[in-house]
This record gives sequence, C-alpha cells and structure tokens, in this order.
Amino acid sequence: MKRSIVLMAVASVLAFSCTPQKEESTETSEEVTMEKSDKGMLRHVVMFKFKDETAQEDVDKVVNAFLDLKNSIPEIKSIEWGTNNSPEGLNQGLTHCFTLTFDNAADRDAYLPNPNHKEFGKILGPHLDKVTVIDYTIE
Repeated sequence: MKRSIVLMAVASVLAFSCTPQKEESTETSEEVTMEKSDKGMLRHVVMFKFKDETAQEDVDKVVNAFLDLKNSIPEIKSIEWGTNNSPEGLNQGLTHCFTLTFDNAADRDAYLPNPNHKEFGKILGPHLDKVTVIDYTIE
C-alpha cells in the first residue's frame, strides 16, 4: 500500500514537471489593452430620434446621406451605423446610432465645419426630433 502511494506521488510530480507551464505575465490587463488599442484615434458617436411623423423614406434618405459623408470627407476613416435593439428601454427615444472614426481630434475638428457636413444638416434638420453626440479618444 505504501509503495502504491509513493509511486502515485512520484508519478504526479513527474507529470507536473513534464507538463509545459504557462509563463506568468508581468503585464496587467490594462497594459495589454493599451497595447491593442489604436491610441489617439477618435470616435464620434451620433444618435438620432426622428420626428414621429417622419416617413421611412425620409429616414432612409437621411441615413444614406450620412453614410455618403465618408465618400466626400476624407478625414472620416470609417463609419458604421445601426438601429437601437436594446431590451433595456434606456434609449430615451433615440433610434439610430452612427459611429465615425477619425485618426485624431484635429481630423474631427476639420469634419465639423466641412460644407458637406453642413449640407447633411440641412437634409436631417426637418426630420430631427432629438440628437445626442459624444466623442472620445480611444484609450
């Protein structure tokens, strides 16, 4: 019996010592995240609530005009969008979300007064009930 226990203990030690072990990282999760981010890039998040009487055709026109800004304003690196589908009910009536990516704040600052952006505002204006905008630099 003692011999079996000793053999099992030796086998366990050998198995453990022969199994490759994961090296422990000295990096914190924050450091890893920092390495993976595009530090300095800026996200411009825009959310709309359209007037109740706005026809779907007009909503589509606004969405297409917003997306088309990528083709006329070179500072916009990417644009994505979608409609709210959160089950939480915290959207405060906002239904459409657009996220624009810029290389930096200076590119966002060039986008804001751009004549094509201003022209988009004229298309949006008659249909807009509420807008929320938040910008952040990727950390």
